[in-house]
Amino acid sequence: MAAAGLGVVSGCFGVKAGLKPAADRNLASGCSLKSGFGFDALQSCNVSKKRDLLMVLKASSATAVEDESSKDTEIPTPKVIIDQDADPDATVVEITFGDRLGLLLDTTKALKNLGLNVVKANVFLDSSGKHNMFAITRADTGRKVEDPELLEAIRMTIINNLLKYHPESSAQLAIGAAFGISPPKKPVNVDIATHIRVTDDGPKRSLLYVETADRPGLLADLVQIITDINISVESGEFDTEGLLAKAKFHVSYGNRPISKPLQQVLANSLRYFLKRPTTEDSSF
Repeated sequence: MAAAGLGVVSGCFGVKAGLKPAADRNLASGCSLKSGFGFDALQSCNVSKKRDLLMVLKASSATAVEDESSKDTEIPTPKVIIDQDADPDATVVEITFGDRLGLLLDTTKALKNLGLNVVKANVFLDSSGKHNMFAITRADTGRKVEDPELLEAIRMTIINNLLKYHPESSAQLAIGAAFGISPPKKPVNVDIATHIRVTDDGPKRSLLYVETADRPGLLADLVQIITDINISVESGEFDTEGLLAKAKFHVSYGNRPISKPLQQVLANSLRYFLKRPTTEDSSF
């Protein structure tokens, strides 16, 4: 699944195993066993012990095979990256879920139903798995997606399709608590998971990093909070990594970097928003 950058003017994003047998094994009388399955050395084995040793070795081998098998069945961390920096003309989305993803034809169709065109697709493999990448534009304008609400809709559409076609991802996604077959075993503590940092990013802008517990609507909400205090979001990237969300925004105030006092205001506003309950107003 993919990544997105954000550029905002008036609240809009712009884009941007194998097992080794024991060495020198000789199970005849008077044999010696060296460096085998946890045994440093076994000496002076006689014929009467042959059966016991074979049983021990076979049991050790079976346990090791089971351990390797359990590794193969570990559920990988699903990742969805929305990147507005990678391509000047399109929003780039990257989707990863180990090596379990297919061609994602249903995801492509779902994106088209949002009024989007997939103008380019690519797949590459590395040690973390299979990466499906899409370059997306709006069907009505042929331009990259700048609306934060639409970017969030893209993110949620991809995650919903993950839950539908790979239900085993449910326990690894925040939305799995409400719509998956099994909720996360250990929900993320927002107070512990939330990190906010602002650094210099050239003479005209700053770089804002936000890491926190993921939840539906988060991408659009972050942009809204930032622009509510008159800070512009020029571009960026929003990553969903399992239960966490990691955002990187290029921001400015009056076409200049954000001052230290304003950085503190921004950080306080984001922390207040991220740590408050998410209960809808209509429920009061």
